[in-house]
Amino acid sequence: MHTIRYTKRVCTDESIIEAFLNETRVGVVSMVDDQNIPYAVPVNFVWYKGSIYFHGMGSGKKERLLLQKPSVCFTLFHEYGTVVDPVPCHADTAYRSVMIFGKAQKLTDTEESALVLQKLLDKYTPHYYKHQLAGSLIEKYRSTHDGKAVSVYKIVPTALTAKENIAQESELFNNEAFLHE
Repeated sequence: MHTIRYTKRVCTDESIIEAFLNETRVGVVSMVDDQNIPYAVPVNFVWYKGSIYFHGMGSGKKERLLLQKPSVCFTLFHEYGTVVDPVPCHADTAYRSVMIFGKAQKLTDTEESALVLQKLLDKYTPHYYKHQLAGSLIEKYRSTHDGKAVSVYKIVPTALTAKENIAQESELFNNEAFLHE
């Protein structure tokens, strides 16, 4: 079901995939609502112990959909530039992407939630906060929007695909150099 037809672009190097999952800052969690309408939301996330973790306000459409239909696709990508070619139809994009398929599970353990939220803080604001998060803070923390507790979700991959088209810098279109010619 989750195979890549263009096998030339498949990335199977576990160290590259792992580094990409750790370094990429934003992923898109894709869901389907009760009318089978797709809904995709960019989120901050952390890759930890072989799973994707992200959080939300504990209310709203994302929360409702994840609780109703937990099957998701989580996508992350990075575009490196446009690969030029003398033949216009052969121009291409240099990129790397990973798609993770699984079910989003809402964490119920406050200590695990605190650990994951700490991992998120460590990723996005390293060394900024002096104290580690505790489960007791997670129990008490409420959104200023609606008073709901924060939700932390975990996606254990049932399938993972990775693709890439890596190019040398000299192969990429450089608008600045082009304008100065």
